[in-house]
Amino acid sequence: MKTHFELRYAAHPEDARHYDTARLRRDFLIEKLFVPDEVNMVYSMYDRMVVGGAMPVTETIVLEAIEPLKAPFFTTRREVGIYNIGSSGIVYVGDEVFELGYKEALYIGRGDREVRFASCALQHPAKFYFNSTTAHCAYPCRKVTKQDAVVAHMGSLEMSNERNINKMLVNQVLPTCQLQMGMTELAPGSVWNTMPAHTHSRRMEAYFYFELPDEQAVCHFMGEPQETRHIWMRGEQAVLSPEWSIHSAAATHNYTFIWGMGGENLDYGDQDFWEIVDLK
Repeated sequence: MKTHFELRYAAHPEDARHYDTARLRRDFLIEKLFVPDEVNMVYSMYDRMVVGGAMPVTETIVLEAIEPLKAPFFTTRREVGIYNIGSSGIVYVGDEVFELGYKEALYIGRGDREVRFASCALQHPAKFYFNSTTAHCAYPCRKVTKQDAVVAHMGSLEMSNERNINKMLVNQVLPTCQLQMGMTELAPGSVWNTMPAHTHSRRMEAYFYFELPDEQAVCHFMGEPQETRHIWMRGEQAVLSPEWSIHSAAATHNYTFIWGMGGENLDYGDQDFWEIVDLK
């Protein structure tokens, strides 16, 4: 088993205006999350969110306390939200055991105990995508399925953005300190997400795109609303979105994405919208 991590530092929006394609991808795109029997993660200075992936194949792998955490366990001062986007798998949280099927989620509250990942069948590995934020108190661990979610049906096929927003690890469903996560599923024929675009200055966000065919791609839009930039992405990749940045996308095929937010505000509706015709 191996654990790999890297640090990503925060950028001033005036500096980010001058980034070329390579710099945008280096600072915001997370290309490699799932490698057999590895945990890969990025420790971001945007609200100190950790974005990562674990893919157990031949062994049970541990969510290790990486060096920047300066803690005995990964969850000593952190909460974690996990989605399984592979075959059935198991997450061990201390003495607790949670089996997660496809698109099922798990919230882990802070506390001194080991977190481990395993697949139910070696031939069909689980893929655990996770976000983690700092936590000021401990809340119980809980498995959450789409049946538990607060679902918002939005958009239309005529506007190419018909979608279900499944709010799963949010304060309407269970208590968290600052982490909020959900999963948005686009209907066939729809390709746009989060349009009209918005920002929310009191929290950052990370997007993880999946259910995108190998030969297709998604174009993620970021940057200040009147200084937008874009990053071309493949399936099973993630992107960081600073507080000052929009976060929207259009793809060459419909897809699903997991959104995760960290910051001082738990209100999902705290968004500053921008009219489509005002974007530049």
